[in-house]
Amino acid sequence: MDSLITAAARALGAGDPLGALKRVALRDDAPALALRGIAMAQLGDLVRAKALLRRAARAFGPKEPLARARCVVAEVEVALASRDLGWPAKVLDAARTTLEEHGDRVNAAHARYLEVRRLLLIGRIDQAERALVEIDPAPLPPASRAVHELVVAGIAMRRLRTKAARAALARAERAARHARIPALTAEVESAWLALNTPAARLIAGGRERLLLLQGVEALLASKALVVDACRLVVHAEGNAVSLARRPVLFALARALGEAWPGDVARDTLIARAFGSRLADESHRARLRVEVGRLRTMLRTLAGVSATKRGFALGPRRTREVVVLAPPVEGEDGAVLAFLADGESWSSSALALALGRSQRTVQRALDSLAGAGKVQSFGRGRARRWMTPPVPGFTTTLLLPSPLPTD
Repeated sequence: MDSLITAAARALGAGDPLGALKRVALRDDAPALALRGIAMAQLGDLVRAKALLRRAARAFGPKEPLARARCVVAEVEVALASRDLGWPAKVLDAARTTLEEHGDRVNAAHARYLEVRRLLLIGRIDQAERALVEIDPAPLPPASRAVHELVVAGIAMRRLRTKAARAALARAERAARHARIPALTAEVESAWLALNTPAARLIAGGRERLLLLQGVEALLASKALVVDACRLVVHAEGNAVSLARRPVLFALARALGEAWPGDVARDTLIARAFGSRLADESHRARLRVEVGRLRTMLRTLAGVSATKRGFALGPRRTREVVVLAPPVEGEDGAVLAFLADGESWSSSALALALGRSQRTVQRALDSLAGAGKVQSFGRGRARRWMTPPVPGFTTTLLLPSPLPTD
């Protein structure tokens, strides 16, 4: 590396993209293009960053596989930052293998972290956990250890292990402070904010209150019968019955849970479960069938008894029934929950993360945009959606290898 490339790499490693650009902004050789791409990514111009990194990969050519692999890893991180989740995992795996073969442990580990974070975003927590076990963060530099702990915290939060999440974030905070990269410190602070933001609503006795993630964990560990509208599951004392594939049964369970210890009129249950305002004899017959199915599904946790005007829920081994609901309900609420991370998402990435069709997600986005809750930029396939105002995104691009003097 010449002196300008070395100085630019040092500036990027210290979180100073403007300092890096001052040294390589007018150069078009492959190393300069790569460093310019990373700098633009850190400044938030992800479209320009992606284009520069692709140019750099082409400029390095097949005789420089290590440099090309680093460009691929950087480009994948740009895609992750812009919530483009459709990139092929095989490309990243090939780049990681190349990095490992050439002894670049830092970037190889970072490539695996990118895959784990993608798995977390699309809800494949088990796979993310298995992939993370293969990484030993001990020999890595502070910035990489901070990223490792952020991933550990992300998995713990999704597992509702708030104590483990807080411990991981504390370790990430120390590592980020040691790395002296302001953007990385900001990412840790953002994770702390997510941990301390209301994650659900508790509905009990006709009243609602917000719960932090720690409160949700405590509720599910309590002796209460919990009708969980976040995961479409009914919990009680460590046992759980999933109704995720039985939306009608869950609608009935939720209505009964919200009314407990009272009952719910048949016409109300028909409206909640079937979406019908007018109840005729066929609806009542169907209600009896569905209540029978619900009674069978919940037989170990609760009973469903008939009353003069409808039905009531009766827990078997607990004296309390509560409903746990998302902070925002409906299809729009699920989309808004993903956009709440402050990043820019494409409708296709949201559809992949939610497991819904892109057309359904697009309708929800249009509805939220009409209400002023989200905004978009770009056109066609480059269109992205976000919540206003948009917090800055922090990336930890590790394209430059450790310098010889480090």
